[in-house]
Amino acid sequence: MKLTTALSVAAATSSVHGAALQPRHYTFPSIGSSSAWQYVRQTDNYQSNGPVTDVSSNLVRCYTSSNRGAAATQSVAAGSSVTFKANQAVFHQGPIQFYMAKVPSGQTAATWDGSGQVWFKIYTEKPASSSSGLSWASLNQASFSVTIPKNVPSGEYLLRIEHIALHGASAVNGAQLYISCAQLSVTGGGSGSPGPLVAFPGAYKNTDPGLQVNIYSAKSYSTPGPAVWSG
Repeated sequence: MKLTTALSVAAATSSVHGAALQPRHYTFPSIGSSSAWQYVRQTDNYQSNGPVTDVSSNLVRCYTSSNRGAAATQSVAAGSSVTFKANQAVFHQGPIQFYMAKVPSGQTAATWDGSGQVWFKIYTEKPASSSSGLSWASLNQASFSVTIPKNVPSGEYLLRIEHIALHGASAVNGAQLYISCAQLSVTGGGSGSPGPLVAFPGAYKNTDPGLQVNIYSAKSYSTPGPAVWSG
């Protein structure tokens, strides 16, 4: 996966009309050169930029409290990359992860809620370790690209980006999750069988070592969720 700094970062309003953008919080509202929320489902924090902290909540799926689909679904070729852009640079240490979920027959990416044991991981960001603790290359970046596995079957999918901010994660529920789901139509796919499959909520517990950790003293780190499926 390639991490690149966006040339420009879009501004956003806070949940209180007229208040300033919270400088340490962020959303992932767009993919590629699209406009905000064109192919990405508008998240509940689109004004506040605030995180999800309760991993047992349905918000941990796509950060939407209703099945609010995006305006459109983006066509992408298997084996190509998709780039999420943040509305401002990621301010906290912690990993970027990507998951996909195939839309069931008879439904569309714009209407499906992503429920059930359907999600598989396609990327997890590994940390560097030093005498001052753990660090991740995603810090201060605003553009995050992932390759759609070449052998993933063709069809419609939800692509979920997740950044887990770990600056306060030494306490239970101290991890902050910033999440968005894009709607994709994958073409030219293969005959792979993605897995392991997990559900959101359900894939994480608030006491998982990847969610409750002191990154300033830890020497190693285990990301929450299943192993990466590479196809």
